[in-house]
Amino acid sequence: MTSVKAGDRIRLIEMSDDPDPIPAGSEGVVVAVTEGPLAQIEVRWIGIKRSLALIPGVDRFEIVRRKA
Repeated sequence: MTSVKAGDRIRLIEMSDDPDPIPAGSEGVVVAVTEGPLAQIEVRWIGIKRSLALIPGVDRFEIVRRKA
């Protein structure tokens, strides 16, 4: 599992497995991280009026700023 934590700010690099992905380059704040075989990273996307979680190991993103 990735080391991302709630409160971290992330930037999406690629969401290739989704038919209607969040646009690459979009930034958001991590709301929650679930573990296990169905792990997801819930993100509040900045300036986007819908929600779509990231799937660790499938979606590519970078941490822009860690929660202090």
